[in-house]
Amino acid sequence: MEIDIFKDVLVPVIGGLGIFMLGLEFMANGIQALSVNKMRAFLAKAAGTPVKGVLAGTLITGVIQSSTAMTVMVVGLVNAGVVALRPAISVIMGANIGTTLGNGLIALPLGPLGLILGGTFALVYCFAKNEKLRNIALACMGFALIFYGLNLMTGGLRPLRNLPEVMELLQTLQADSYFAVIKCVLIAAGVTAMIHSSSATIGIVMGLGAAGILDWKTAIAFSLGADLGTTITSWMASLNLSKNAKRAAYAHISFNIIGVCITIPMFFISISLLEWGMQWFGGDPAVPVVVNGKETFPLVPVAVGLYSTVFNIFNTLLLFPFVGVFERVLSRIGRTAEEDVEDYSTPKFLDRKLASDFAKAVPAVQQETERHLQAGAMFLNIARGDKKAPSDPGEHYLATDILSRDIRAYTAELMKEDLPYEQLDLIASLIEEADFTAALTESLHQVARRVKREHFGNHAMAIVNTALDKLDASLRTIMPTYGIADPQMPAGHVSYPSVEDLRAKTLALGPNAGAGERGTILALLGSVERAEILIHRIDAERKSVNREGVVERASRQGGLGQPAVPGGLSPVPGE
Repeated sequence: MEIDIFKDVLVPVIGGLGIFMLGLEFMANGIQALSVNKMRAFLAKAAGTPVKGVLAGTLITGVIQSSTAMTVMVVGLVNAGVVALRPAISVIMGANIGTTLGNGLIALPLGPLGLILGGTFALVYCFAKNEKLRNIALACMGFALIFYGLNLMTGGLRPLRNLPEVMELLQTLQADSYFAVIKCVLIAAGVTAMIHSSSATIGIVMGLGAAGILDWKTAIAFSLGADLGTTITSWMASLNLSKNAKRAAYAHISFNIIGVCITIPMFFISISLLEWGMQWFGGDPAVPVVVNGKETFPLVPVAVGLYSTVFNIFNTLLLFPFVGVFERVLSRIGRTAEEDVEDYSTPKFLDRKLASDFAKAVPAVQQETERHLQAGAMFLNIARGDKKAPSDPGEHYLATDILSRDIRAYTAELMKEDLPYEQLDLIASLIEEADFTAALTESLHQVARRVKREHFGNHAMAIVNTALDKLDASLRTIMPTYGIADPQMPAGHVSYPSVEDLRAKTLALGPNAGAGERGTILALLGSVERAEILIHRIDAERKSVNREGVVERASRQGGLGQPAVPGGLSPVPGE
């Protein structure tokens, strides 16, 4: 029987591959549109420890069905400082397990139903008005198209068995020796790196195996290469991000490389174990099944999916005890003296164990808020070009913003319904102080950003330096130990011009400064004025409540939620 290469092979194979990848894209987009924000928030909250990280990575990747999207999400969260490097490594381990759930689904023999289900959900997607329903339909349509595309590919690849040239070429890809296994792994890794989808590569391999083009053992060797090649996407996603984000990508790469390097020497032993295990999943994958007079190998996709799942679980169990080693090694890559500067994105005093003890939790919040103020004051060092200060004001502001949110969330959790009024009042005061501190930090960030962005001449720079010194002196109102205190001199001897005076000097610069310099200084003075107002607000807020007295009374009462002492204020009644 003569084969029309274009009609019988190229059309169904290319069309099937396109539909398969489109199905993957639709399914991922639909599910992510439904839940990606919730998943990201859940991940940021859940990935507190390595064990939780593995579970979160497995769960989320199992839902969104894209280890690539998951890994890129993790890299982004690490870049934002929301997830630390250590739990990120464990999340990536979990993502490798989660994505194999999709490989198992792809192996299901649902090809013939794919087109009708895809068409049904496509109609729902086109005519539905509700956005949530449209996203559900998009995900289901993608799921159906995956099977239809795989079915098309299998049908299109089957005629290649009758072409001696093709079979002769594929004979060189038989995984019958360790060298051949390595060659198959590298080829599959290269293909996966080009198309950025391990699921697509495994889908192609399943199609080749089901059609009898590839020996089932060779198909499994290719699935190992797909796990290796998928790491390229996370590396590309991290190229322009922070060093910790790059390290998270390197963790993904090193994790998969180590796993493949350990598995290859045990390849033939693992194949023997798989043959034994397949007796519970249908039998020998090498035995053909005749369908419409043609031989097919429907158990090859099952074997590939099972092997991929077991490989990733085994790899995670093997390497999980070494998460700390991964972190220590990766944290030294590209390390500079800058990174030894304190990380302000991570709370230092907000211990969750203290949250149940009001008398201990309040001082912890005060210490963390003071630390937030110190981080904000560093913007003045950035503005002056201090070499010990963070080099990027935007990155430093991002860290302080994360810390600010943690302080507010921790403080709000202290508010219990049965607390005495004075304790609730103190908590409210701490929340307001944290809010003023965040606003002050933002104003100081604006000061640093404007100074760093503009080049000032000597006359203009003199005004800028005076404005920075003025802010330094103002900060000592709420940070008595900040900087170098003014020398002890008679009152009024050390003074700084008002913002209005500095504005007048700026406008009088005339030919001594360009329009851009004067405009920047005027905007800078606006930030200075706002900062000084906020400093006074913070100072007033601290004085509005007798914090030491409230904490002392709470300490005598034994901590959080205790009724007020006789003669004191009773708990606020619930509404």
